[in-house]
Amino acid sequence: MTIQGWSLILLFTALVAALAKPMGAWLFALYEGRTTPLHRVLAPVERGFYRLGGIDPGEEQHWLRYGLHLLVFQLALLAFTYAVLRLQGVLPMNPRGLAGIGADGAFNTAVSFTTNTNWQWYSGEAALSNLSQMLGLTIHNFLSAATGIAVAFALFRGFARREAKTVGNFWADCTRVTLYLLLPACIVYALFLIASGVPQTLSAQVDTTTLEGARQAIALGPVASQEAIKMLGTNGGGFFNANSAHPFENPTALTNLVQMLSIFALGAGLTWCFGKAVGNTRQGWAILAAMMALFLIGTGVAYWQEAAGNPVLHQLGAAGGNMEGKEVRFGIAASALFSVVTTAASCGAVNAMHDSFTALGGMVPLINMQLGEVVVGGVGAGIYGFLLFALLAVFVAGLMVGRTPEYVGKKIEAREVKLAVLAIAVLPLCILGLTALSAVLPAGLAGPLNKGPHGFTEILYAFASGAGNNGSAFAGLSAGTPFYNGLLGIAMWIGRFFVIVPVLAIAGSLAAKRHTPATSGSFPTTGPLWIGLLIGVILILGGLTFLPSLALGPIADHIAMVAGQLS
Repeated sequence: MTIQGWSLILLFTALVAALAKPMGAWLFALYEGRTTPLHRVLAPVERGFYRLGGIDPGEEQHWLRYGLHLLVFQLALLAFTYAVLRLQGVLPMNPRGLAGIGADGAFNTAVSFTTNTNWQWYSGEAALSNLSQMLGLTIHNFLSAATGIAVAFALFRGFARREAKTVGNFWADCTRVTLYLLLPACIVYALFLIASGVPQTLSAQVDTTTLEGARQAIALGPVASQEAIKMLGTNGGGFFNANSAHPFENPTALTNLVQMLSIFALGAGLTWCFGKAVGNTRQGWAILAAMMALFLIGTGVAYWQEAAGNPVLHQLGAAGGNMEGKEVRFGIAASALFSVVTTAASCGAVNAMHDSFTALGGMVPLINMQLGEVVVGGVGAGIYGFLLFALLAVFVAGLMVGRTPEYVGKKIEAREVKLAVLAIAVLPLCILGLTALSAVLPAGLAGPLNKGPHGFTEILYAFASGAGNNGSAFAGLSAGTPFYNGLLGIAMWIGRFFVIVPVLAIAGSLAAKRHTPATSGSFPTTGPLWIGLLIGVILILGGLTFLPSLALGPIADHIAMVAGQLS
């Protein structure tokens, strides 16, 4: 470990904290439906969308109706993308003449991008046309991110409103977030990427001569526009198979830093937005503090392990940190930091090969996903996932002081606790159940490249990434088979919408409650004690649930490495 490495980590943390308030203020304006400076230009476009869809943006929706409209919209997008991928071979903007995607692959990809997972079993530059990349996938990068923020807004209203029957309007929330936040931000972001060397063209490739004198075709395409929303919307799906390790997606140290910041920007801003929505910004800062504490712990472990390197290689005379699978232009610190950022935020973009990390260094991204990616998390999904743990934490605190739990002025009763437990239990049931199934069936065992603990980790990581809607791959797993395409597609759908529905139910239940003023007997939810309790509940629940699987995978792999064995 070096001073430069820690300086980068601390600088990144400070910049995230600095972005939280200005980003949160813009999000809060959209949450309240206020007029922004962009309304002068875009308000007619917004009204046109509403007229075209027959939508009254001022009509409030009960949580059931809000959720129903959300699910129908997602199913329509799923069917649309599936059709685009299947018909790719006969659709325009296909300069390389690529054939349509098979049924299981199209299903997996359509579910993946609908659910904000962006898991890719294919090599983007070799499998998808420009039309499929732009119309089939990039559109989801915007709308899946907007859907996550819309659900977060609905939950915020549940906490903020008193004796109300509604939680907002899904169509208005989704439209405003897309039109006034994601689209303009990504236009500016894409221009920055283009200026930094990221291509943006409809050409299929450029032919060049290598240093050896051979001819090489280098794939091109509309990369910058997809890269911008890929990062800002915590989507992660890369135009190229190498993702953000590819110089056309992430060419410089500056773009690497900006990409990491953009992954965290909206998630951090939503914590401040939540505090503002409930009338106490200290609530938002407390949540962000707990998130960043968990983030620094994970980053410290990953950086320590990667900087320490592999003792087996040290004995062979190859001293130094673990540079296997990492870009030399980024180095160990930036690669370890990126791996924690992308898995803490359900982005899934990678600038290094996680399969090449040390056992414990690679375990950190795995744990981030198993905890539900609540450490900043995906746009919207991170904050509403974290608030589920907050409800459980305040329930535990209520048991300690012997009174009904309260959080930001709302009594937390049996219904909210049951729904929170239901939503939190979805991920471990899906991850562990499908991993166990894949670890015993011949079709599942045919996937891992490695045997033993490392091969088990490859399977475990895939389902943690799918169910957690992350999308990053540990690599080493041949996932482009009907078996894994099907199971991972199911995991992604369950991990997204089997959590969203209970969250909306909690929003509706809280909105109907009266406001309960804090008293001297109320448990404080803004100070160090509360932050510590939040961290403890998250780690204890995650540890009790996933420690056995981690012991079979990365922990056993680490013990073998220390003993001088390599997988």
